Amino acid sequence: MTAGRACELAGAGDERTFGGKAAQLAAAAAAGLPVPPGVALSAALVAAVAAGDRGALQELHDALGAVGAPYAVRSSAIGEDSEQASFAGQHLTVLGVVAERVAEAVGEVFASAGSEVAVAYRRRLGVEEDARTGVVVQQMVAADVAGVLFTRNPLDGSDERMIEASWGLGEVVVEGAVIPDRYRVAPGGRVLERVPGRKDVAIELLDGGQTIERAISGDRVEALCLDDEQLAALDALASDCVRILGGDRDIEFAFAAGALHLLQSRPLTR
Repeated sequence: MTAGRACELAGAGDERTFGGKAAQLAAAAAAGLPVPPGVALSAALVAAVAAGDRGALQELHDALGAVGAPYAVRSSAIGEDSEQASFAGQHLTVLGVVAERVAEAVGEVFASAGSEVAVAYRRRLGVEEDARTGVVVQQMVAADVAGVLFTRNPLDGSDERMIEASWGLGEVVVEGAVIPDRYRVAPGGRVLERVPGRKDVAIELLDGGQTIERAISGDRVEALCLDDEQLAALDALASDCVRILGGDRDIEFAFAAGALHLLQSRPLTR
């Protein structure tokens, strides 16, 4: 018998058990927002999986039965994605994970919470230094375009959406690998500004589950990657997230085959 616990993402609303990212996604999924299928692993289960506990490994295997591979394995530490501490970039995310590697990826995410950088971040913000790390395992989205959306301008507090986007998976935007396109959109959908970026690389998901970095050339480097219909869908998603989750939001999104997916939603920190 393990001390672990796993559940479908929509049922993971207990932040003290499953962590901040899982709790935010649980509320979004329960309200019908377009969250990819996934499961949440409690901090206790993650620690047991990382330690190689056989019962925990079986529980993880059983929990993933209803979620299609490949997977995105993301940290969901207690206190993560809160108004006081976003933890953005502090803990590892593992993409394109095949079923045979999920336990290994969970262990890598667990270990990343103990890195010097993550510990220093928690110490600076006055968060307990011994992290309790839940994990979210979601079905990967083979994004054509992805990025980040702020429901309020994080630079000056203006009541407008700020969107940054690029080709392929959103990690190129989050990690600063490209200069993304930037859009400013008024609540209600009126586009205030479109600024092309320089998107000369993309990360794509292959059929086998792996991710690959590809060079972008020609007109696509500076061609705007979001059209009016997609911007309208993002404005509507921003409104839904504010209404359902409360407060201004920092959102990660992806479009795949025309469909919009909500990957993460955390309170906006300044």
